[in-house]
Amino acid sequence: MPPLVCSFPPISRRDARVLILGTMPSPASLAARQFYGHRQNAFWRIMGELFDAGLDRPYAERTRRLKARRVAVWDVLQQCEREGSLDSNILRTSEVPNDFMAFFGRHRQIRAIFFNGSKAESSFMKLVLPIMEERLEGIPRERLPSTSPANATFSFPAKLASWTRVLEFLDDSV
Repeated sequence: MPPLVCSFPPISRRDARVLILGTMPSPASLAARQFYGHRQNAFWRIMGELFDAGLDRPYAERTRRLKARRVAVWDVLQQCEREGSLDSNILRTSEVPNDFMAFFGRHRQIRAIFFNGSKAESSFMKLVLPIMEERLEGIPRERLPSTSPANATFSFPAKLASWTRVLEFLDDSV
């Protein structure tokens, strides 16, 4: 049986406008106790380009900068059984979602949800959307290219170009 892995609390503040959702932290992230803790994951490099929250800064400073820009980061799954780090290794019957009812109850200004890859999106659509469809009506949801080092389909510039979409929902004119 694969080991049970558990997610972290979200990076957020109550007035967040954008929610970025991964699936579940990797073993490197769990060991570092940081979202996207694998040095080869492009997430923090992208956040560096978008929000000056890159790997050249301590983790606490990176998370502070995201919160200041009203960006929340979390995972769809609260826990699951998974061997290794690949989302494809998650035992489907073990998936338990995070408490999104409580999250959206506290974060009423979310304007958009972005998924870091297809597994985050599919898990959300399967486990969360059916019980929250009415509450999430009108909130756009969009899958972005996974920042995982396993996603070699997209170059860094292509990933960054897609991820700039997040900025559109932070503008006060939206």
